[in-house]
Amino acid sequence: MATSERSPLRTVVALVSALGLGGGGLAFGFVLASVAAAVLTLGLGVEISPAALLVLSLVFVQGVGCAGVALAYMKLRPVVGPEIRSILGFEGVPGPFDIDAELPDLRGVAVVVGGYVLAIGAALAGSVLVTLLQVDTGTNQAAEIGMENPETLLILIPAAILIIGPGEELLFRGVVQGRLREVLGPVAAIFLASSFFAGLHWFALTGGSAAGNVVALAVLVGPSLVFGAAYELTDNIVVPSLIHGIYNATLFTLLYVVVAFGDQLPDQQNVAAAALALL
Repeated sequence: MATSERSPLRTVVALVSALGLGGGGLAFGFVLASVAAAVLTLGLGVEISPAALLVLSLVFVQGVGCAGVALAYMKLRPVVGPEIRSILGFEGVPGPFDIDAELPDLRGVAVVVGGYVLAIGAALAGSVLVTLLQVDTGTNQAAEIGMENPETLLILIPAAILIIGPGEELLFRGVVQGRLREVLGPVAAIFLASSFFAGLHWFALTGGSAAGNVVALAVLVGPSLVFGAAYELTDNIVVPSLIHGIYNATLFTLLYVVVAFGDQLPDQQNVAAAALALL
């Protein structure tokens, strides 16, 4: 992990670059997904099903957008970094920026298990809080597609572990949190990266009141802090990726149960719907 290198200008540059990379990765993936969908529908006359649209989004947003931008940053930083530092008048050269990824050891496995329990506990406690406050929260767009087309949830459950968790963690924990850590230290980096990650979910929500969506996003900070802390504890991006992926897969599975067996589980439907705003 990189060491802290703090000054007012370096702090501003780190904030701008980290948040720009995070938001830019998602935006880049969204643009690619939109272009691909337009080519298929307008150019080739292909009718895209909800499941196919969801696959396009997963591949281009989490796969190409998030993971691609993170990997490009690691590749280009040694080349572009010195030029930027020269323009800004910084001394020295950029330090190494690595994102370690390896199979978790026993300690890593313990962090995965403990982190998953904490993340799910935070989500369920948050969903109960949302219900008690009686605020109108929006629905995650992927969850909304799943509620209307339950078969897509059978795609989302494995995709959460294989694509969503790794892609988002590589960008937001590996790059955004890692970049902020260089100037702000680990604690501030975890909090800022987690808050930014949660805040970006505003654009994934449909419906709901402004107050309700703010509450939902505030609750989402809890699981995000768990992901960030897990990365700092292990210095292994695989660990938060597994926690995040299994966490999302659990919520998608819960949604599938609610959709498939909602008539038998009326008391659980509101809690599940509130929790799924936290995806």
